[in-house]
Amino acid sequence: MVDTVTPVLTANWGDDRAWKLNNYEQGGGYQALRKALQQAPEEIVSQVKDSGLRGRGGAGFPTGMKWSFIPKDNPNPTYLVVNADESEPGTCKDIPLMLASPHTLVEGVIIASYAIKAKYAFIYVRGEVLHVIRRLQQAVREAYSAGYIGKHVLGTEFDLEVIVHAGAGAYICGEETALLDSLEGRRGQPRLRPPFPAVAGLYASPTVINNVESIASVPCIVANGPDWFSSMGSEKSKGMTIYSLSGHVANPGQIESPMGITLRQLLEISGGMREGHELKFWTPGGSSTPLLTKEHLDVPLDYEGVAGVKSILGTKALQCFDDTTSIVRTVLRWTEFYKHESCGKCTPCREGTWWLVQILKRLEEGRGEEGDIEKLLDLSENILGRSFCALGDGATAPITSGIQYFRDEFEAGMHTPAWELFPYERSTIFVRQPAEAGVSS
Repeated sequence: MVDTVTPVLTANWGDDRAWKLNNYEQGGGYQALRKALQQAPEEIVSQVKDSGLRGRGGAGFPTGMKWSFIPKDNPNPTYLVVNADESEPGTCKDIPLMLASPHTLVEGVIIASYAIKAKYAFIYVRGEVLHVIRRLQQAVREAYSAGYIGKHVLGTEFDLEVIVHAGAGAYICGEETALLDSLEGRRGQPRLRPPFPAVAGLYASPTVINNVESIASVPCIVANGPDWFSSMGSEKSKGMTIYSLSGHVANPGQIESPMGITLRQLLEISGGMREGHELKFWTPGGSSTPLLTKEHLDVPLDYEGVAGVKSILGTKALQCFDDTTSIVRTVLRWTEFYKHESCGKCTPCREGTWWLVQILKRLEEGRGEEGDIEKLLDLSENILGRSFCALGDGATAPITSGIQYFRDEFEAGMHTPAWELFPYERSTIFVRQPAEAGVSS
């Protein structure tokens, strides 16, 4: 049986000052880069293809195949863009990776840039995480000083400039074409496709856009070989990945395991749900994916397994909610987020998310009207597949799945406030501690 915990990307997170270049090198850091530079760029692309690495940002598109889409005869420069705008509610894997071991990402950026023959690479980071931005910038400076970035990398003919770019905190910029517009200094809004970024991306030039974890996985593939990587995981979802476990669990955090592990196994590793309660519902890949219930505890957490129960693996953000939680309240909070973060470019998302919030608020307050549930489903159907990007689709996912599994709670919203059925203080994770002795409360 394959081990349930396989620390590779997270192996050095607990080391002393793991983010420093010297400590990263002592653990074998940048040896994969030296090995890559002794091979042709096409060989690196083939290795990533053979490994079966799929994008870790949500869509699961084969990484090596995406790299091979770059046209060979385009006169414009090729760019690599790393999507580090981690903003999906519940998703918290890329930020701790960049904070604990930024050189893992930087080394991956250099190897990936070499493979696709890019001389400029951009790491687009969410602007609010200033501590992560500073640590990344420090890592890039160290890499420049060591000769890993800049002119003639490690004495070769390969030149590379790496730029760390801070966004301004818009969730929509996690959508790759909106990210490109933001990077170019425009308002972050999705672009019409085609043309696709591989042909006309950043500055209308061929561009590869990958998630942080996707790029950070490249050095270990080059170092250990594609067969080593593909020996982990399931048949069509290869390798290890980072699962973010949060919510009403005994010990939340990041668990790096082979693709295809189940939530039941992950809960066993983390100590299960909090004492005295049981799992009610959970998200397999962040708040924009259809909800699942305790009946799905043994579903393999890979792309095919989760798709088989009509959900999406997404960012592997496993938010677990226990029996104290109101589904109406939870779905409302997520929908308010999507309403707020809609860029407003297309009508279905801009207007639809506003109306979804109004109806959900009524139901939460016990003031629901006859036909409100049908209106929610009708609105969701008219948003799904009709919005400019996936934000609108994601906003509908928890609503339709929530109604599917817990319709009785939505029906109860016709006459009873959600806080009476599920007092919100019972689902609080962080309980206020008693005042210290001698201090009045």
